[in-house]
Amino acid sequence: MMIQAVLGNPNHPEYGVATIPFPIPRDQYAHCMGLLEALEIGDAAKADCKVTKIDSFYTVLKRTEMLTVNVEELNYLAKRLENFDTGEAAQFQAMAHKLELFELKDLINLTFCCQQATVITDFSDLAAVGRDHYMNLHGGCAKTEELDTLDGEETARRLIENGGGTITPYGVVYDNGMKLEQFYQGREFPCYYYEPNPLTVAVASKTEPEDTEHITWLFLPMVQEEIDRTLLRGGITDPADVCLRLEDSQFPNEVDVPLDMEYETLSDLNELAAATDGLSKADMEKLGAVVMLAEPKSAAQIKNLAESLDLFDFAPGTHTPEDYGKYMIRQSGRFEYDENLDAFYDYEKYGTERMNEEDGMFTDRGYVAYKGFFRMEEVLSGSQSSHMVMGGLSR
Repeated sequence: MMIQAVLGNPNHPEYGVATIPFPIPRDQYAHCMGLLEALEIGDAAKADCKVTKIDSFYTVLKRTEMLTVNVEELNYLAKRLENFDTGEAAQFQAMAHKLELFELKDLINLTFCCQQATVITDFSDLAAVGRDHYMNLHGGCAKTEELDTLDGEETARRLIENGGGTITPYGVVYDNGMKLEQFYQGREFPCYYYEPNPLTVAVASKTEPEDTEHITWLFLPMVQEEIDRTLLRGGITDPADVCLRLEDSQFPNEVDVPLDMEYETLSDLNELAAATDGLSKADMEKLGAVVMLAEPKSAAQIKNLAESLDLFDFAPGTHTPEDYGKYMIRQSGRFEYDENLDAFYDYEKYGTERMNEEDGMFTDRGYVAYKGFFRMEEVLSGSQSSHMVMGGLSR
């Protein structure tokens, strides 16, 4: 928890207050919105929450107390700040103090440019100060040979002697010509990957031109209420009246290919993301092979496959019958392998015999076989959960 805010209704203080953690955990989002709704506040786009009290490592945020803010802006700001390191935290707080920023819109924009500033909190190591300053002037990166030849102490002395520093509770800050650019205009939040997520979708209204800057970012999976509120901030009231673009994916390429964003729905994409959220790297690789075998045509079908991975056997890295036979005998755990008898194993023959008995294929990721009792069409549709078909396997 980066911030804990006590929020109330500025027009009806008698309604009481709600204590909300920021960033709001995904599994608490609906509950927190319910607490605010009970106070008749928490609008997706309007500033209607009075900050009665705020507790945070970022003490500069105390200046937002008694202001009326938008809960989604506060949540986004908290996400930005949570991933800051110690240096960035000092830069943010010192520049917020120097520029006397109070509004959340300005504070959000500051998170995108405060890294240009130099903050000195310790004058005892001027060499380190000089290196940090040099890095700040060069976008946070520099070649090793540049830093090796840099006279850090001299760089720091020039900075200090030239003046321009502002004393703040967070150190002496030099803005280095930083401008508070408007990355956030007050409507859609800039794309920001707060935490790993399976699927990132860019959403725009069909009424917008193809090169529109009015893009709403959805980091799936999300609870439905958060999706609805995020779209509402972007001025989208009809989820059917949108253009979708797959911006980023943690899926194997085989999973991305069948996704036709012209026909997919947000609901199906969100369910797919939820079904794959938390899958291990090995299971993701297996899903890629399973998709090659089953040939799904939509996010809904891929979701059903992801929920049915136990119906498939997967031998990663195998590309020939011999590879497959060797994997099954040595690595699958189904046999007690004795390396002293290795010369007597006919891996190719065993692999071929197994393949003749299975419904499988080789993929770029390895050999995959279906071992369920349902027709593949039923697995793809998800109907296998309601009934079982006995007998042979078919695709």
